[in-house]
Amino acid sequence: MSKLQDKVVFMTGGSRGIGRAIALRFAREGARIALAAKTSDPHPTLPGTIHTVAREIEEAGGQALPLQVDVREEEAIRGAIEHTATVYGGIDILVNNASAISPTRLFDTPAHRYDLLQTINTRGTYLCGQHAIPHLLRAQNPHILTLSPPIATTPHWYGRYLAYAISKYGMTMCALGFAEEFRADGVGSNTLWPRTMIATDAVRVHYHEDYLRSRRPEIMADAAYAVVTKDGRNFTARTLIDDEVLHAEGIEDLSGYAIDPAAELSPDILIDGYPDQKEKAGRPVSMSISRQV
Repeated sequence: MSKLQDKVVFMTGGSRGIGRAIALRFAREGARIALAAKTSDPHPTLPGTIHTVAREIEEAGGQALPLQVDVREEEAIRGAIEHTATVYGGIDILVNNASAISPTRLFDTPAHRYDLLQTINTRGTYLCGQHAIPHLLRAQNPHILTLSPPIATTPHWYGRYLAYAISKYGMTMCALGFAEEFRADGVGSNTLWPRTMIATDAVRVHYHEDYLRSRRPEIMADAAYAVVTKDGRNFTARTLIDDEVLHAEGIEDLSGYAIDPAAELSPDILIDGYPDQKEKAGRPVSMSISRQV
């Protein structure tokens, strides 16, 4: 039997991109997935809603519970989590996927944009943990997976995208805080971030020139599956990179994830070592930080 068969996953976001890919990967393993996202009605230019992804989840072999939720609203988060636990009898995995992006410098990031980033990214992650962990404590192998980068030890990204960097590293701080506070309770809490750009709508809009030099979201989905199926008591408080996770699983050839396997891949933002190191043709890049996987 699959390690995720009948496991209950509460995911924020998930109507498109990496979240959708993770949801479908988990669905193929028989998971029951609550999609808590804002996109209930079709967007004029972007594909995907919680309802279209819910149908895809069920077609893939999972169960879906689409919930229209704005993670800026605490009562909406609390209600969605309680409803999920009532419908499915508990929650096993929390995936903090919802995120706002604004790769802008100081003078291009007004207060309302700063507030949006912090409220969705850091505060949303914090509140989801606060309301979901009481249910996770009753699960057999509870996990929290937060899609955020290792905290930078150099000032490069703070100088380029200060507000966005604060919000994403804030998500990582939440994940590490969850891990430490609930370590004795067996809650595994880790972060996951892509080594390279991922071919999502956000990359297409903000980094159009890098879209064809990206990897498919499925690399993040496969890495996420590897993380949440480990023993959370022994695998926690780690800031993980997708290709490192897969290499640790014995997967050496990652060229199949590339949009164009012959292209030089574009490294993702917010990771130490950029832009000095790059990755080519699916080979791992050597970064200046060390993480245990």
